[in-house]
Parts: sequence; C-alpha cells; structure tokens
Amino acid sequence: MEDTVRAAGAVPATIAVMGGAIHAGLDAATLETLARTPDALKLSRADLAACLAAGRTGATTVAATMICAHLAGIEVFATGGIGGVHRGDGTDVSADLQELAQTPVIVVCAGAKAILDLPATLEYLETFGVTVVGYGTDEFPAFYSRSSGLPADVRCDRAEEVADLWRAKQTLGLPGGLLVAVPIPGAEEIPAAAIAPAIEQAVEEAAELGLRSAQVTPFLLSRLAELTGEASLRANLALLRNNARVAARIAVALHNAA
Repeated sequence: MEDTVRAAGAVPATIAVMGGAIHAGLDAATLETLARTPDALKLSRADLAACLAAGRTGATTVAATMICAHLAGIEVFATGGIGGVHRGDGTDVSADLQELAQTPVIVVCAGAKAILDLPATLEYLETFGVTVVGYGTDEFPAFYSRSSGLPADVRCDRAEEVADLWRAKQTLGLPGGLLVAVPIPGAEEIPAAAIAPAIEQAVEEAAELGLRSAQVTPFLLSRLAELTGEASLRANLALLRNNARVAARIAVALHNAA
C-alpha cells in the first residue's frame, strides 16, 4: 500500500502503537517488529489509552486509526473496509461508525466488510449524519463485490470533488468524518451471488462457536479465505491497493487546493 501511495504522489504514514507510543509513519524494521509481536493488541477507541498507559504494542482499527491520524494532522486514510452492524445482532456495532460521526478524517474504503449487515450499517451512518460518498459509483460497494444494490448519499468521480466536499463540510463546522466508498477493481471482484453462500456458512459457524465482539471478524475473514480457496484474500489485497491509490489522489487534491 505504501508504494501505491508514493506512486500517486502522496506520503504514506502507516499508523500503529509501538511500546506505548503512537507512530504515524513506520519504517520497514518497525513494520516487521509489529508483524512479529505475538501479543500485539487490536486497538479501538476503548483500548487505545490503556495500551499507551501500559506501554504495549497494537494494531489500530479504523476507529483508533482515525483518532491517531487526527492527532497527527492527517486528513485522509485508506483501509480495506470499515466495521459496522453485525448480522443477526443489531446490538453488536463497530466503534468505527461512531468514530466516523465524531472525528474529522476522510476514510477511503471498499465499503463495510461483506460479512456485516450492510443495510443496517448504512442506516446507522445516516442516523449519525455521516455522508457516504460513492467514488465513481451511485451505489455503496459490498467489499468483495462492486455492487450492493444500496445507494450512496453522494457520487464523486474525481478526487477534486471529494476535496471540495470535505472543505464545504469544514466550512459548515459539521463534526465527524467522510466515508469514501470505492468499488473493488472489476477484474478482482467476487460477485455477491458467488460469495454469499460462503459468508452465510462462516456466520453460522461463528454463531455455533459462540464467538462474540472482537473474536467474530477475524474468524469470519479467515474462514472466508478457506471457503473461497483464498479468492477472498486476493480480492482483499487488490481493493487495499486500489483504496490506497484513491486516498493518495484525494490527499494530493486537498494539498493542491490549500
């Protein structure tokens, strides 16, 4: 992802917590250390301060990354997909959604993870005033699939349009971030009808195992990779690179408009 960002003219700054300190920008050695830390934490808003206080190391979720990016003065960040409302349990809601409602960062993604309840996730975002931008599309993409059948709030076809929308939001003094949803490249897409049975099976297995909260998403993504012969993993890597490219273009557009 970092090479993709550089190629598009922006400066990458991978975010993590290392030894109780927030890092915005990791060199190769530090990335390697993070990857090889067996007890690295998965950090969201609720865990971030405790990790810092204990001097621990952790990888940041969308919510925690938004907090750290804002502290570092970074306006745009790319990820694969955001968290959301879990299927079958409307009380299990990712902290990512509330963070989008309150922290001023542009989040570029391929939609919410396909294992989630996408209609409920969009309803939640609407309730809390988060604008969902379809980048080059009128629909909210479904992570592995380009189409979900669900409308985005706004369509932007160029990075400059996203930059203009962001500056208008700031001028109004509206809180929160902006969600820019980018469809996965067509060549790497897994059609919704093709991946739906695997998602349903993985969700059923998670329920049978009694998995809850932070345990669910890692299990589902790992199980999907197994059930799809790693097609879901290849798609995930492709959409990450694509999101990084779009995020870099938006960052450049913001810089040029400053």
